[in-house]
Amino acid sequence: MLARLAHAIAHHRKAVIVAWLALTLFGGFSASQVSHRWLQSFSIPGAPAYEASQRTLERFGTGDRPPNVVVFETKDDVTKSEAIPAAMERALNSSPGARSSSFFSTGSYAYVSKDRHTTFMELYPAGAGNDVTTKSGAEAILAAAKTGLPAGVAVHVTGHHAIMEANEHGETGGPSVLVEALIGGLGALVILFFVFGTLPAVLLPIVIAVSSILNTFTLVWILTYITDVSIVVQFLIALVGLGVAIDYALLMIFRFRDELREGADAETALVETMTHAGKAVIISGSTVAVGLLSLIVLPLPFIRSIGIGGMLIPAVSVLAAITLLPAFLAVLGARINSLRLLPKRLVDRGHPEDGPWGRWARFVNLRPIPVAAVGLVITGVLVFYGFQLNPSEAQMKNVGGNGDAIVGRDALATAGITSGVLKPLAVLVEDGGDSAAVAERLGDVDGIIAAVAPKDWSKGNAAIVEAFPTVDGADPGIDAIIDRSNAALEGMNATVSGIAAVDRDLVHAIYGNFAYLLAFVLALTYILLARAFRSLVLPLKAVILNLVSLAAAFGIVVIVFQLGHGSGIWGIDAMQAINPWIPLMIFAFLFGLSMDYEVFMLTRMREAYDETGSTPKAIELGLARTGKLVTSAALVLMCAFLVLSTGPGYLIKELAIGLAAGIIFDATVVRALLVPALMRLLGDANWWMPAWAHRPLLIRAPEELPEAATEST
Repeated sequence: MLARLAHAIAHHRKAVIVAWLALTLFGGFSASQVSHRWLQSFSIPGAPAYEASQRTLERFGTGDRPPNVVVFETKDDVTKSEAIPAAMERALNSSPGARSSSFFSTGSYAYVSKDRHTTFMELYPAGAGNDVTTKSGAEAILAAAKTGLPAGVAVHVTGHHAIMEANEHGETGGPSVLVEALIGGLGALVILFFVFGTLPAVLLPIVIAVSSILNTFTLVWILTYITDVSIVVQFLIALVGLGVAIDYALLMIFRFRDELREGADAETALVETMTHAGKAVIISGSTVAVGLLSLIVLPLPFIRSIGIGGMLIPAVSVLAAITLLPAFLAVLGARINSLRLLPKRLVDRGHPEDGPWGRWARFVNLRPIPVAAVGLVITGVLVFYGFQLNPSEAQMKNVGGNGDAIVGRDALATAGITSGVLKPLAVLVEDGGDSAAVAERLGDVDGIIAAVAPKDWSKGNAAIVEAFPTVDGADPGIDAIIDRSNAALEGMNATVSGIAAVDRDLVHAIYGNFAYLLAFVLALTYILLARAFRSLVLPLKAVILNLVSLAAAFGIVVIVFQLGHGSGIWGIDAMQAINPWIPLMIFAFLFGLSMDYEVFMLTRMREAYDETGSTPKAIELGLARTGKLVTSAALVLMCAFLVLSTGPGYLIKELAIGLAAGIIFDATVVRALLVPALMRLLGDANWWMPAWAHRPLLIRAPEELPEAATEST
């Protein structure tokens, strides 16, 4: 089938290129239109805290966003000040529709430090907090509170959102998504320059990537009229699209040049490229799609939309690689090697197995046990740290930055006020429940410093009670406090909510179902690879090594960001936690992308084994002919992800460095050490495919293979 497609494209190459050009130009228009249609809601349907926050928002107009905390400091007794309550009133008026609580509105000393020199006001902004562009409004609140404030009284505005903004603004602003993709593309050009050395071969992968990215935007734009699509998908399109499209182009071009080197004419070389490399591209694209589509297993609408939208990325990249790229190759033919950019001595010549990767493959064949041992030791250390992963929001004390929000946070800590006031618990009391009784009951819960029921926080048969935990809303101890609070309020028509409780619901929704996601991915990937490689052992090794590679990538993130070993390079202190989004996104990116490399290698190894019947020879030829390809592809991806790390804020850095390090680790330790060494140790068992497995996997009768060559020990 792929051979017939190759002939058809070769004969109609100009029409194929013109059609793709028209679609790509339209894709540029689509990219501008879809920017207004992204889903920016991060709902957690069925989660008690989230549902309570939405009912609070509906009835009171607030409660979906964390409060701004307005901190006042003075050398006098703050409870006797007349200027501070006036400043609080101005702050409240500067945030239309907001609700507030303070010592002056409740009479509770929970809002005052023990020395009475510091007090704070909780100011809950109106409106939904599901728009990623929503700002805290801290600057306007600070300006209003400062107006007319007498000397000797200092005021600061802090809070979760204000601190996160300070973390971002404390750094140079990062590039936009399209600029990131452009810079990543320029970095890819530099790498491709040294990989290929000729202008057509250097430019073709970039052309395929641009076309793939823009055409994916067209499909996603159409998809937004059918279902909601998360704004996160734009990052996937720009970065994963760049990576996989270049990966597939590299694979095809490497094979095409190999066939030309062996003396084939352009059309024959194209047919061989499509038959072998094209098949590998389709398999690789399927595994990337499976990794992204697996997100539909999680019971979160916005994550499911990422899975559905993200699946289109490898689909378009595969289509471009097996239609548009062959059309260009048919036009260029042997001219793919023209317009040399590097000195002739640096351009590839001869057979890859005579080069450094061939020599390395022979070394692994001779000494598989030491090579495997080195790979396992390195991997084992990183996997150990990977299991220490703490998926949670960072505690506010660990978030760096500069500005008034950081000063206000530190002022609270200095005054001995719990960091729990930055993300307090909010209890929605409904159906005529007694809010005063709820506050009294909550006040007796271990881990709650105080609970108050402001008189103006009631509407109809609903009211809100505010409670201050003894720990930060991201502290591991918050789970037990929320559980005890829920238990204490049983039968009182009250539901514990607030940002800390909603964040906990999110973590439980993601990681409580992660085992199902993992099982879904592993099962589909195993079936795809078993059918592709006609083996039950190779796909098992592949999925296990991919899991190990993923755990090692988590270990790198833990070492750098959670424990802080090296995070200073990016101006970040140890966070003691990794945002719950990061491991999920790393999984969605890396599982499929790293499987690309496995597929590239195993496709060549399977082909070599079918030709020679020798496992050592298959390892040698497969590694020699794909080593440079895998390394080059990994460098291109690493470049794209490092560009992403220049974005402001620690979250984007955690994601970008995790991806960059994970990709390079996978391409070196896993693919260059573990894969060939373990395959050499397994020997002919690699290719085990019993007759009973043919029918369920829809595999034809096994092909006749040459007699196995005598293997050296």
